[in-house]
Amino acid sequence: MSVHPDPLDLVTAAWDRIAEWERQWGEAEAHDALAVDADRLAEAMDEYLGRMTAPPRGETPGMYPFGHARYAGQMLKPPHPVALAAYAAAARINPNNHALDGGPPTSAFEKEVMVDLGAMLGMPADALGHLTGGGTVANLEALWIARQETGGRPIAVSAEGHYTHARMAGVLGVDCHTVAADDNGRIDLNALEETLKRGEVGTVVLTATTTGLGAVDPLADAIPLCRAHGVRVHVDAAYGGFFRLLATSDAPPGTDRQPLAAEVARHLAAIADADSVVVDPHKHGLQPYGCGAVLFRDPAVGRHYKHDSPYTYFTSAALHLGEISLECSRPGAAAGALWMTLQVLPLAADRGIGPVLAAGLRAARDVHGALDASARLAPVLAPETDIVVYAPRAESVAELDTRSAAVFQVGMDDPDDPVFVSLYRLPADRLRRRFPDLAPDADAARVLRSVLMKPEHEAWAGRLVARLDALAGGG
Repeated sequence: MSVHPDPLDLVTAAWDRIAEWERQWGEAEAHDALAVDADRLAEAMDEYLGRMTAPPRGETPGMYPFGHARYAGQMLKPPHPVALAAYAAAARINPNNHALDGGPPTSAFEKEVMVDLGAMLGMPADALGHLTGGGTVANLEALWIARQETGGRPIAVSAEGHYTHARMAGVLGVDCHTVAADDNGRIDLNALEETLKRGEVGTVVLTATTTGLGAVDPLADAIPLCRAHGVRVHVDAAYGGFFRLLATSDAPPGTDRQPLAAEVARHLAAIADADSVVVDPHKHGLQPYGCGAVLFRDPAVGRHYKHDSPYTYFTSAALHLGEISLECSRPGAAAGALWMTLQVLPLAADRGIGPVLAAGLRAARDVHGALDASARLAPVLAPETDIVVYAPRAESVAELDTRSAAVFQVGMDDPDDPVFVSLYRLPADRLRRRFPDLAPDADAARVLRSVLMKPEHEAWAGRLVARLDALAGGG
């Protein structure tokens, strides 16, 4: 029997179980230094919750409703109740997954979930990996290992790749070459080949999926090209890595629509051929921030992490997670929450995480279809995953920009029926190739963008488009 667990019930039960465990160690009276003024506590809590729950508009804006289907803006949503409860239980103890004695159970959980994530991504069984504070740190580690393995040779990344790669290249002291992207937001293979022919690049970063346009780089074609030039490949799958579950399977039961287009599936499946890969469980893995992960095909790269510490690594001869990570202190609660989530929502196409992903894909396709039929709005690109990019119909580039900004702002500010989307800037030449009748009166324009990563978006797809259509008409 399936249930929708109540978050409060789960957190309370978990909290009580940890309290019971704590009592076995005997009474320890709380120190007076930790006491707080009762009136000040009530006042501060009231202010805290008041600011958290204030309307998301005005001089002191509150929080956006990330958990509601009317929020279709950025890559944000609450964690699953199971993850929340597991995180809260571990956070009460506050284990540190650096050395094994900082959290033996949570360290074991981390090692187990890394096996699961590696299998999802097609990595070898002996791949080396660990959790991180998020995709930025995970990408930093991957590029650091790449620098060590290639003697500091430059990296290359698509113009549509995440800005973190160029930033981390600067941190690491290596050059970063930008490779042109095509009109669909994917790395251009001809431009990549020209870059590789110069013989300078040591590592190419491919993206699955880009966080702006939701595009999947042509991994299955780009990786052999990189191999032919003796170049290392890192895949930034921080956003799209979980979709590989659907890339290697048939459609989930109960749907007559293939979850992924064949070409998208082919390229996501090719993640398995990368030297390293990053994925963020705090996106499609239903986890709280921050929970990223990095995996390396060759476990021998662990030698680059080798270090010693005079006061850690004493409780076990087994590998301590701090011995294979750049970060030292890391929350054991993140590992515990992910482990618990995957016990009840496994990494499978036909159950667990798979149907969550498939619902988002269907929502994106439904929104795309409704936009295509609209007289006021038009899709810019067909969605490859669950990100949809679209724009108000307009006569010029400048008008398109103005109308996009108006829909964004008015929709967010409406007190009665708000809708929350986001903006993305595209150059005029790309927009005019999509909309040839646009007058070229500006160099670029903002378009609208929606991330439909909550399964609840599937039922709301029509309502979201109807509301956006009304806003585009001034209603």
